[in-house]
Amino acid sequence: MNLAVLKAEARATAQRRQERLQKAIDENRDMTAEEEAEEAKDKASADRLQKQISRAEELMASSSAIGLTGTSDQPGQQQDGQREQTGSRSGITFVATAENAGFRNLAEFAQAVRCANPAAGQNFRVDDRLAAPGNVHMEQGDAAGSYLVPAEFRQNIINLVFDDGNDPIMDLIDPDPTASNRVVGLGDETTPWGNSGIVAAWRSEGEQMLPSRMALTPRETKLNELYAFVLATEELLEDAPRVATLLTSHAASAIRWKAADAFMYGDGIEKPLGWMNSPATIAVAKDAGQAAMSISASNIARMWARMIMPSQASWLVNSDVMPSLMGLKNDANQPVWFPNYQEAPGGTLLGRPVVFNEHSRSVGQYGDIQFVNPNGYEAFRKQNGVSFADSIHLYFDYNIRAFRWVFRIGGQPVLSKPVQPANGGSSKSHFVALAERA
Repeated sequence: MNLAVLKAEARATAQRRQERLQKAIDENRDMTAEEEAEEAKDKASADRLQKQISRAEELMASSSAIGLTGTSDQPGQQQDGQREQTGSRSGITFVATAENAGFRNLAEFAQAVRCANPAAGQNFRVDDRLAAPGNVHMEQGDAAGSYLVPAEFRQNIINLVFDDGNDPIMDLIDPDPTASNRVVGLGDETTPWGNSGIVAAWRSEGEQMLPSRMALTPRETKLNELYAFVLATEELLEDAPRVATLLTSHAASAIRWKAADAFMYGDGIEKPLGWMNSPATIAVAKDAGQAAMSISASNIARMWARMIMPSQASWLVNSDVMPSLMGLKNDANQPVWFPNYQEAPGGTLLGRPVVFNEHSRSVGQYGDIQFVNPNGYEAFRKQNGVSFADSIHLYFDYNIRAFRWVFRIGGQPVLSKPVQPANGGSSKSHFVALAERA
């Protein structure tokens, strides 16, 4: 009995049931007769697997209580369920679970995949831990197939990409998880003071109420593939800490950067539509006679005036702009920027935090200063949708391992164009950028 295999099958069954139900919900229908039959079959399988898992865990607990626990350190000789093992080189104690498939670290998993290649000659062997159905991933692009990395190591990079906090744009735009590759929503570009959408009205006693209707527009956000393809030498794979740095931290940083940059500058073609490429963004023109590569208090004030709910917005600024911000003063010779480092590391500009980042353009270019309300951007990521695989044959003759991560991420601004204010002639938006001053 292999507890890891049982749990892998149970997760796969639960995933099929979830996707089947979500598809019916997305299409606003009941499940078809064929889907109902598949659902009944999967439900019976889930019940059976759950009973077997419960029995296996109960047996494991009973065996552990009387000291009947495996002690072998050799791959493929672990007992069912969880057990402690000691790394042969590091002496570090770890727990083998279904989430890590019994591997101590990513390097040990990579070495097991390497030896699973028949071309390894006398080193060829298939580790029992690679036999769990959840680990095997056959592909058309790789004739020999590849192995999915255990769930624990896949989750590690998900946490680094979305929770690590090393990119200010991703800290502002937090993609919502979804089970679908396409999210169909209803856009609402009406305002409380407009004549369309839901309207409130006064009435006299006994007067008939006049109904209003929601003005909703169907809109679709597609989740596109974002990948990282990394090569690592066998020498590097022998050093687990360096592997963890290269294959998780560095890959996560690259993926996080690319996703954040698309949220700002993506063209919407097989990638998110960034707000800087959206008609919803307002470009505030430079002052008459303004010098090249300069910033004025008037620029900042006019940007602030075009923002929807400026109390929710932040300034996204290239670090090249910092010297200009420090010298900004209004007509009364009062500073516009304050070095409030405790509440905002970049200080505050007209009371709102300044966020320095490497995505904003250099001083003088369009977008070197942006005023952004993150509530105006909707982003989605595939729930548990990361595919992290290690190729079984690729680059074997170069003594190099190949790793690949694939995410699905999508996003676009909530508005398709700026909206008119209740009073005044200048339109407003969630995204305002200063025009070029070349």
